[in-house]
Amino acid sequence: MVLGFTFISPWLIGFICFFAINLLHAVYYSLCNVIVNPAGGYRLEFAGISNYIYALTKHGEFNRILTTSITDMLIDVPLIVFFSLLMAMILNQKFKGRTVVRAIFFLPVILLSSAISDALQAAMNMIIGGVSSVPPEMREASGFSARYLLRVFMELGFPTILLDYIEGAVNRIYDIVKASSVQILIFLAALQAIPGALYEVAKIEGATTYESFWKITFPMVSPLILTNVIYTIIDSFTVSDVVNTIYTTAFTSMNFGLSSAMSILSSASVCIILITVGYLISKKTFYQN
Repeated sequence: MVLGFTFISPWLIGFICFFAINLLHAVYYSLCNVIVNPAGGYRLEFAGISNYIYALTKHGEFNRILTTSITDMLIDVPLIVFFSLLMAMILNQKFKGRTVVRAIFFLPVILLSSAISDALQAAMNMIIGGVSSVPPEMREASGFSARYLLRVFMELGFPTILLDYIEGAVNRIYDIVKASSVQILIFLAALQAIPGALYEVAKIEGATTYESFWKITFPMVSPLILTNVIYTIIDSFTVSDVVNTIYTTAFTSMNFGLSSAMSILSSASVCIILITVGYLISKKTFYQN
């Protein structure tokens, strides 16, 4: 218990000093109408839960945007975690140029340059819409279309729900790749911490690669799956349209009370999701010690 609190003490001190006070201010503002004086300053008029009622029942877009963001998050998180684990396993293999390949995955996060963003966006357009959706100078370089493959799978009798999920994953491939770098790094560290003796014993006992993955690799990295899921959920909401709506409501419409209520509702939704997901995954997590 003491060791746990010591470990999180830097975060706890930072939370109390820099976040908790602002959180209380946001809660108080959400219960008031914040009126900005033309001469400067502002005054607060207590309004109860009217801002919450307006955000949930009368605002034209907040409910739709919040629901869409949660739905997108439910689709993206499993894909990001699966893609990150897959890429970490590939990058953990021994092959020539491994350092360069690892750097390629982390450079977009480090640089965030417009050239890299434009290249990834062009690749995404090419995958979604085929060659007709990309600039003419790039059409000759590719003839690949994901929609053509989906039509082929549909004619082969694949379930529509599965194809819709795959299509959604393909449509989000740009966001998935961009959001996976940190998770790949975490999984890579977890894979390198697995004792090699476990694989040697499994190989001696005749275990296949498939069995080694499910009996050794997956249980050993499962604590980091929980970490990556929580990180991905929080990261997906920080860049969602909900944040843009809250920002626009506060600094364009100058309705700080309503924007604070939206912030509290969004944060409460994230907390409920984190508690639920954390509880469900932690029940299946394997801890070696």
